Amino acid sequence: MTGADGAHLLAISDLHVGYQANRLIVEGLRPEHDDDWLLVAGDVAERSTDITWALSTLKKHFSTVIWLPGNHELWTPPDDPVQLRGEHRYRYLVQEARRLGVITPEDPYPLWEGPDGPVAVVPMFLLYDYTWRDGTPGARTKEEALAQAREAGVVCTDEMFLHPDPLPGRDDWCRARVAETARRLEALDPALPTVLANHWPLHREPTAVLHYPSFALWCGTELTEQWHTRFRATEVVYGHLHIPRVIWRDGVRFTEVSLGYPREWGRRPTGPAGPRRILAGRQQAARR
Repeated sequence: MTGADGAHLLAISDLHVGYQANRLIVEGLRPEHDDDWLLVAGDVAERSTDITWALSTLKKHFSTVIWLPGNHELWTPPDDPVQLRGEHRYRYLVQEARRLGVITPEDPYPLWEGPDGPVAVVPMFLLYDYTWRDGTPGARTKEEALAQAREAGVVCTDEMFLHPDPLPGRDDWCRARVAETARRLEALDPALPTVLANHWPLHREPTAVLHYPSFALWCGTELTEQWHTRFRATEVVYGHLHIPRVIWRDGVRFTEVSLGYPREWGRRPTGPAGPRRILAGRQQAARR
């Protein structure tokens, strides 16, 4: 989407700056226009010091930076100087981002002024609740699905490092975040379109191409599968899967904006993908 003055709303995710090659990419990112906004859709890094380094580096070059967490920010690695867990770790990172002048999911949703009027840019932190069980056929419960995934040798590292404290489970944390975010979205002007951004996909369709189908358990929740129409999305931005692409659903553009690991982008003929321009999905759909 291009602003009235020629600026762009850009998005990228899965920077993983713990890898030196990715760190160099982040150091070299520059806006296309002095007033470009950059939406950073999670998985900046695992260590708190790397997260703050990346956000401060980006804030030096982009007029507005919006950050939302992925699962890697929420890990508590044993070598991290910040040993906070769960909600306390998330709140600490929110405070650090605010200190740097970065917008977070806890702040008022900023309005992007596009040529067709304002759009609310909505950074979200929603997690997952193990309800996407398509990759674990026959599993009727979370426990059965997780057991089947383990038998297949697929276990997300979140199970070791992402703690839901003070809630008992990551699925409980997910449901709490979904309820709170839905409340805020319902309070928006019903005529205001949105760009919905979440680290995890809002709909399960993007997970259909996963090499390990059971990994979908850690990728989202069925509670958000109608949010793109319910909350007037012009575009849905996500990361997490490391499969950058665009799909359309109900006339809404879903864009994965991940950079990914060097071993992934290094195999692509085009090399690492930089920030993607976020466009008004309804306008694009009308041209198809």
